[in-house]
Amino acid sequence: MASGFFAILDDIASLMDDVASASKIATQKTAGILGDDLAVNAEKATGFVSSRELPVLWSISKGALLNKIIIIPIVFLLKVYVPIAITIVLLIGGFYLAYEGVEKIVEFLFHKQHKPEAAAIPKGKEAALAAEKSKIKAAISTDFILSLEIVIIALASVPQDATLGVQIVTVTVVALLATVGIYGIVALIVRMDDAGIKLIDRSNDTGFRSKLGHFLVRALPVVIRILSVVGTIALILVSGGIFVHNVEYIHHMLPSVPSIVKEIALGLIAGLIALGVITGVKKLIHVFKK
Repeated sequence: MASGFFAILDDIASLMDDVASASKIATQKTAGILGDDLAVNAEKATGFVSSRELPVLWSISKGALLNKIIIIPIVFLLKVYVPIAITIVLLIGGFYLAYEGVEKIVEFLFHKQHKPEAAAIPKGKEAALAAEKSKIKAAISTDFILSLEIVIIALASVPQDATLGVQIVTVTVVALLATVGIYGIVALIVRMDDAGIKLIDRSNDTGFRSKLGHFLVRALPVVIRILSVVGTIALILVSGGIFVHNVEYIHHMLPSVPSIVKEIALGLIAGLIALGVITGVKKLIHVFKK
């Protein structure tokens, strides 16, 4: 009886060793996409009044966790029964991310002057709640595509001879680390100014605490602007990377050109195509509604 119990413990320890080893490799492989995910989600989780920042971030975090719960079993089922479907879903996601990135660039370049700063903050409780829900929905939708990429890359990083149990636990560990790690860091970023204000209040406006507090308050808008730019670039890069790494012809095209250049170019091209198609569809719908 005791020997059977210790045999089970030995199996569990062996499984954990395999999972730890595979998780380390998978985390290294997904480091780039995790960085992009952080930049994108930090930018998406900002722009709310201070009292709503953490509740909004919590809503996005729950949506991101639900995304992983949905994605992981679907990816494993597709891998077993319809492996080509994973590539198709990734390419569709690539167009979606590219569209989001290019739309932001076009908005900044051509429509910025038509949107005064005051209009950026919705007036009235109902308008503010509607804007909040819309931004949360957009953040969760974007997270779904990025989570899909993270899960698939993590799965591809697990050794092919690993058991199904090791694959499932490894991918789950990476997905959970991605959710907790990314949104934990985002929470710290969006609360920088509040932490700064508390430091200023407790320091009587003198000394190191006061200087650090003022620095945090002044730094937050700069960090947000940087994250907005980095998040947009990340969307373009991730989408381009999806096409480069999942379409054989594109992967081997122009071998002398650095991968990052190809990814940016493909992301921009895909985004312009998606933007043109979606804009055309919207115009057609508007015409038929008249």
